[in-house]
Amino acid sequence: MEEIVNRVAASKLEVFDLEDYYPAGRRVTLDISQWLDEGFLLREKDFRQQLKDHDWTQYQDAYVAVHCSTDAIVPAWAIILVTVHLSGYAKMVVEGNPGDVDTALYQQILPTLDYSVYTDKPVIIKGCSRKPVPVAAYVLAAQWLQPFAKSIMYGEACSAVPLYKKK
Repeated sequence: MEEIVNRVAASKLEVFDLEDYYPAGRRVTLDISQWLDEGFLLREKDFRQQLKDHDWTQYQDAYVAVHCSTDAIVPAWAIILVTVHLSGYAKMVVEGNPGDVDTALYQQILPTLDYSVYTDKPVIIKGCSRKPVPVAAYVLAAQWLQPFAKSIMYGEACSAVPLYKKK
């Protein structure tokens, strides 16, 4: 009987796992509609007072996504003012949803990595993750890997989708 060889384990394939770079920390969504009259109308004086009275310590060391869940037309300064109140408490504030927080974090992290270890090697960007890695992070990773990698694939070694091959 012939010996079974795990060709995936024996290959020179390098795995780039975005989950390895996923920053730990609490993600919080802050909905500003709570400070709008009936969730839709921003009355500046009332809005400022409610921000002043709000307990901002609950956002200590959190990654905060600020958004408005209603169809209210919110002036840009309102989101900026909320951000000013969050500074000193939150690790990061973005306008949007929690996925936007993760995208912003990967935009900071990925440019700082040393991709030279992938020079002229076949690389697979691991596709399955237990953490909420946004699609934007995969897009960024492919861009950063491309100048170095011999080839780039996406998915798992047993069923990878080819994306790029150096000419």
